[in-house]
Amino acid sequence: MSEAPEEIAWSGKWITAKRRGKWEYVSRAKGIRAAVIVAIDEDDHVLLVDQYRVPLGKRCLELPAGLVGDEHDDDTALSAARRELIEETGYDCAAVESLGEFYSSPGMVTESFTLVRATGLTKVGKGGGLEDEDIIVHRVPRADIAGFVAMKRAEGLGIDVKILLLLSGALLGN
Repeated sequence: MSEAPEEIAWSGKWITAKRRGKWEYVSRAKGIRAAVIVAIDEDDHVLLVDQYRVPLGKRCLELPAGLVGDEHDDDTALSAARRELIEETGYDCAAVESLGEFYSSPGMVTESFTLVRATGLTKVGKGGGLEDEDIIVHRVPRADIAGFVAMKRAEGLGIDVKILLLLSGALLGN
């Protein structure tokens, strides 16, 4: 299949809108990627965050995550994951392990994320993100995830698609 050339329709500091033939899509600028963290502590609680998301116009329940290479030239998915885990949740980890690269909306966005498992969690700060972020940290028993997500949805929060990683058994009846 012969592909049409890629055209840049618009470019900003963080994203670039592109066109290839009839397709329109978005990419992160400068090759920036993301790291998404599944952090489950020794008591089988998972760390979740919620924060206001401008595109949604409301708060969204998510796994902790952050950008790779946005401000640190020598950034890797694993170093970014550890940094973001501390910033967003106030927990550090003894180890981080890559679970692979994934695409959350490949029909519209080229962005990929590296899914990371963080283990050996230790509370080292309050979390909540940087000064301009308003992140609320939730430490939820893994057995209660489905009910917690349902409660947050009923409160009006958006639910990030990556939460399905934690819900798949409950949704499939397993």
